[in-house]
Amino acid sequence: MHCHIIIAVILWSVGIESRKLRGISLSYKRFYRERKSFLCIDGSKMIPFEQVNDDYCDCADGSDEPGTSACPNGRFYCANLGFRPHYIPSSRVNDGICDCCDASDEYNSHTRCQNSCRNLGRRERAEVEGQMRTLDEGLRLKQQHIEEGVTVWREKQAQLRDLQRLSEDLQTKLEEHRRSRGEAERLTRQERKAPEAEDNVYYQLCHALFLHICNRRAGRYEGCVIVRTCVGVYVCVVLISVSFPQALLGGNRQVDLSRLQTTLWSSPQVGDSVKIKGGRAAPGSRTDEDPDIKAAVSAGEKERADVQKIEEAYKNVNLEIRELTEKLSIDYGTEKEFLFLGSLCFQLKVDEYTYTLCPFNQVTQKSAAGTEVSLGKWGTWAGSPENQYCQMRYESGELCWQGPTRNTMVTLTCGTETALRSVREPSKCQYVMDLQTPAACHPALRPRGVHSEL
Repeated sequence: MHCHIIIAVILWSVGIESRKLRGISLSYKRFYRERKSFLCIDGSKMIPFEQVNDDYCDCADGSDEPGTSACPNGRFYCANLGFRPHYIPSSRVNDGICDCCDASDEYNSHTRCQNSCRNLGRRERAEVEGQMRTLDEGLRLKQQHIEEGVTVWREKQAQLRDLQRLSEDLQTKLEEHRRSRGEAERLTRQERKAPEAEDNVYYQLCHALFLHICNRRAGRYEGCVIVRTCVGVYVCVVLISVSFPQALLGGNRQVDLSRLQTTLWSSPQVGDSVKIKGGRAAPGSRTDEDPDIKAAVSAGEKERADVQKIEEAYKNVNLEIRELTEKLSIDYGTEKEFLFLGSLCFQLKVDEYTYTLCPFNQVTQKSAAGTEVSLGKWGTWAGSPENQYCQMRYESGELCWQGPTRNTMVTLTCGTETALRSVREPSKCQYVMDLQTPAACHPALRPRGVHSEL
């Protein structure tokens, strides 16, 4: 008889203790120590301890009923041994639905719940381990991208310096050629101007002389012209001209004008020309084969060709400098970990559209019919202050029909490969993309293992 009474008392005590402590986490158990009274956790009210978990809400914050559904704002703690512990609203306690994997929320219902915490914990631990392996591999690949990015960055800086030096050299050569050409033109103008008065006398004499020839031979010759050469010396040319005895001309092909007037037209020949005071014949006559003229013309043409080549090279080099400077001005991350993305493009087909993302350049959408539209050009990093490199903004794409310009936000997530994973259009002409890449991995993403609060 005494034995039965002792067992009954023990069972009653266990039931009371279980009733009092159910739905309470370890961190809150200090508020529920057995004593004569209970102070609501918000300090608003003192009640007898027997009223804790008596299925009647006495405290405004619901703290006196952690294990029942009496308080509308209460919450029940699922211990979930072997899985993640968590809270559920107290309204779900004994509602016939198993919310805690350890079935502790349905202690007073007819629902039979299986304790699935161990299986869930095992599955989650496998997922966490997989995430950790992915993160470790991603961090390893990220380090490779950092090393490659730093190397490429230095190479591009060296290339920029070489191009700048080349541009300076080309500019110096161009200025030298321009000065040389300007000096040659100035000397030519001086040479033309100095003998102008004397040339005029010879021109008049020559003109008068050959008009006399043409007039006298009008029945037999077509006429004559007076030509000024490229170096400013006058040459008298008879279209159906005359040939002079060598004795009259002398070794340097100069002639005494008084003797020429009396003897010139005695023996006309076709195709000859006369030089006055050593001048050169006009282009197109036999004397245009003069080596000095040919050399001067050839030198001038070569000079112009050289200047043109230098100007073209100077223009191309400066264009490369501008493009390289723009690329080097982009923020590729604190350690240049995103630099490698600048030379890549990624595609993803969604329904009838093919989306192309070229990081640090642009985003496009191409329909099945072949029509391509811009969804935005590279703008800036748009992540949070804690991690600004987790999002990229592409702005000022093509206008939508009766809508805004197209813009795209690209979210970067950690992964072992770089690929475009998803594209969505949550609102009109506003696109969201997910780009997975090792460059987005960082140690802060390391997941916590499954733990239980015992």
